[in-house]
Parts: sequence; structure tokens; C-alpha cells
Amino acid sequence: MGNRRRHDMVRRIPKQRIYVCSFGCSLNMADGEVVSGCLDQAGHELVDQPRDAEILVYLTCAVKEPTENRVINLMGRTHPGKKLIVAGCLPLINPERVRREISYDAMVGPTPGERILEFLERVVEGETFEELNMAPLPRCDLPKLKRNRVVEIIPISYGCLNSCSYCAVKLARGELRSHPVEDIVSQVRKAVGEGSKEIWLTTQDTASYGRDLGCDLSHLIDAVSGVPETFWIRVGMMNPTRVIEIRRDLVRAYRSEKIYKFLHLPVQSGSDAVLSSMRRGYLAADFYRIVREFRKVFPWLTLSTDVIVGFPGETQEDFEETLKLVREVRPDIVNISKYASRPGTEASAMKRVDTKTVKERSRRLTEEVKRIALEKNQSWKGWEGMVLVDEVGPRGGYVGRNFAYRPVVVDTDQELLGKFIRLKVVEAETTYLKGEISPL
Repeated sequence: MGNRRRHDMVRRIPKQRIYVCSFGCSLNMADGEVVSGCLDQAGHELVDQPRDAEILVYLTCAVKEPTENRVINLMGRTHPGKKLIVAGCLPLINPERVRREISYDAMVGPTPGERILEFLERVVEGETFEELNMAPLPRCDLPKLKRNRVVEIIPISYGCLNSCSYCAVKLARGELRSHPVEDIVSQVRKAVGEGSKEIWLTTQDTASYGRDLGCDLSHLIDAVSGVPETFWIRVGMMNPTRVIEIRRDLVRAYRSEKIYKFLHLPVQSGSDAVLSSMRRGYLAADFYRIVREFRKVFPWLTLSTDVIVGFPGETQEDFEETLKLVREVRPDIVNISKYASRPGTEASAMKRVDTKTVKERSRRLTEEVKRIALEKNQSWKGWEGMVLVDEVGPRGGYVGRNFAYRPVVVDTDQELLGKFIRLKVVEAETTYLKGEISPL
């Protein structure tokens, strides 16, 4: 915590009714769980609806312009007569827009941690302020209020080593700062001891983990997999430029039965020219190589990737290269984004592709992605095995995850959350599978 005074979680103001809402990535979700835990431990009341609150705390996201617009619109609608604390990435990425469009009481950066108590006290006492300094690496032992009792989200680091020309997140999260392996292992032990069955190792780029400590992601996976008890581990997004350097050790570490055979590897484009303009630090051939080496050992791997359509300067030939890559690699999941300029980035000064062209390219890619996703899911019909039930279904029943992190929906009235059950896949949709409970 540097020179900052550690807050002792003692409430120095009257009890407040507080609504906490997190947007965007799992790192922001983890930050929100800590904010809620600190407020709860200090004796404040956490409410489920903004209308029931006296204080609103938003952990915002601004990685994409549509998300930023949604967050701004929501904050503008929901807080008349209430105190508002704006946190998360937006205050450091686009503070001028917040100042211009939102009437706030406090604007602070991401990862407020235990300082949320200090910020709350100042707001309740009538102060209006901004604290936009980069947050230090937060403590690992802060209390949490989890969104899902089965899932433990563990940030393994903050910041990254990349300098992508389009990305504004580094403006908010800064350079890489990793938690020591032993601290993360302690968190896993504690979470599993308290009943968690699924561990998410999360950060901006998991493959960069440990570069500042003299270790790497494979060392962390080995250590976390060594924790006793039955639980499964989801390793978060990793960028190819770092994976290519550690891929052999990473494939070895993924052999652990506790690791979901799930790889989130954003390619962004199939064109080397566009990748260079993006400053991604790898070639399309590197992406192919990583996927090939993982699939050689894990043929049922679930591959998720991200693609930006219409990046400045993207020609029709560049787009066709991306379409070719998707057709050849056949990822299971593709998150498609139409390029949107972010303030303070190098790409924001580049010449844009016209909107009509971007929409048409997005439409073509989306059609291809949906076709491939359905075909890939249909190949799972008839599969039978163990799944971990990790969430309640949005329309009833439950959602379980198999060894490849495939979502399998099961319609049942049984209480299954947090249990390992045996299922048989009987139907396949574009984004999920349907299963029936099998006798053990």
C-alpha cells in the first residue's frame, strides 16, 4: 500500500445502503467483489437494486466505445438524489467525458480495494473529489463478497507488457505487476477450503504473468494445480506474443486434470499488415503454430479468440485473410468487435474504414463464425462425462462445464450448484450444449 494508511474496516460514518455494480472483464468483477467485501465488513448494507441505495458505486469499463456509452447512459439515468462514486477504467481512459456528462461525487481509478471506505467517508461528509492516480498492486487478503459461491476469481497480476496501438486499458491498468506465486496459491487454498469448486486465474494477459518476478504462467499453473481437493481451474485470456515464448511449458502445465482445456487466445486479425499496425508483436503464423501445438495434445480443446473488424487501414484483402484464418483454424468461440476509436491511443489518429464496409465485413464474419460454432458443438452430441455445475441457468435449470469448459445446460429441479455430475449431451445449439443427467 506504499505510504497509504491501511484502513481497519471500522465504520466511521452512519451505516449506508450501497449498490455496487461492475462492468466488463473478470478483473473488474474481482475488484467489485473486494469493494463489496470491504463495505460489508465495515458494517454497511449492500443492496441489489440502485433504487434502494443511498450510495452508488460503479466499477466502469471503457475498453470499447459501445460499453462506455452504455455505462455513461446508465450512470446518467440512475442516480438523481443519490451519491455517486465512479471507479474502474473509464475515469483514467476518458475522464473528460465523465466530467462533461455525469454529476458525480467521486471519480477514482480501478482497483480501489480497501480505499473504498475512505472514498465513501469523504463522499458522505459532503466532499466532491477526484483521485486518478494509478492504483498500486492491491493486497491479496482483502475481504470479498462473491457473485457466485462456486467460482473464485483471482487476479494474478495487474497491467500488461503490451503496447497495442488501439488499446486504452493500459492507460488505466499500467505496467505489469504480478502477485507472487505463493500469495496466489494461498488464495486458492483458502477459496477451496471455503467451498469454491472453480478457480479463475485472471488478468489482462495471463501469459505475461511473472515476467517481473522471474517466473512464468506455467510455474503458476503447476503450483495452483498442486493444491489438494477437487476443483477445476480456468486460465484467462493470453496474448500470442507471450504464449509463443512459453508454449511448450504451457502445454505441459495444461496436462493437469484440474485445468480446463480452454484457451482464450485473441488473434485480432489474420493479416500480418494489420497485426503490425495494431502493434500486436506476432504474425498470423504464430497464432496457427500455438493452436496446432495445443490441439496436438488436447484435440477437444475449446479455442476462443477475438477479432477486430475494420481496423484503420484494413483492406478487403486484409479482411479476406482474417476470414481465411477463421475458416482454417475453426475456433469454437469468436468475439467479434467492430473497430471503435479509443481516446489517447495511436490508432485514434489513423484513417478509418467507412462504416458501411465495416458492417458488411462484420456480417460476413459473423455468419461464418455461427456456422462453425454450431458444427463444432454438434460434434459433442453423444459425449458423456463429468461436468461441474457452476451457475443457475438464466431460464431455469443449471449450467455445467465439462473438461473443455463447454457449457452444458441441464433442465432439472434438483439442487446441483457446486456439484460434479455425470451428463450426456443430447442436443447442440450455437453457443451451448444440452444434457441429460446420467447415472453414476
